[in-house]
Amino acid sequence: MAARNKARKRAFQILFEADQRDVSVQTVLADWIRHSRTDTRQPPVSEYTMELVEGYAQYAPRIDELIATYAEGWDLDRMPVVDRNILRLGTYELVWVDGTPDAVVIDEAVELAKEFSTDESPAFVNGLLGRFKDLKPSLRRA
Repeated sequence: MAARNKARKRAFQILFEADQRDVSVQTVLADWIRHSRTDTRQPPVSEYTMELVEGYAQYAPRIDELIATYAEGWDLDRMPVVDRNILRLGTYELVWVDGTPDAVVIDEAVELAKEFSTDESPAFVNGLLGRFKDLKPSLRRA
């Protein structure tokens, strides 16, 4: 499980960097892969990291729509960048990836919020992803 934890963290970092640089996640992913091949200090990008980033990219508009709709009192653009990208990653994995238990996805997202965001963020991430878990069957529409 430690490998998946690292893969999620790296996928979050790629989403965060893309958001900060205002470029596509595919561009940042390609940069990370290229750097990992040419810089021995850079660890390789795992298959699961690539799956998460590419999966998020496939559903990005729908994921942002879901977050904007259900994050009561928060505009997506005004949401802290860290929280927004943790939620993007968690929403993708929770709603569209069937191989990981929902509780694991939510717990991992909460742990990312604890590590990288504010004291209030873990509860916010947990609450919103918990809502998505409950609504999961109806959220998958393309």
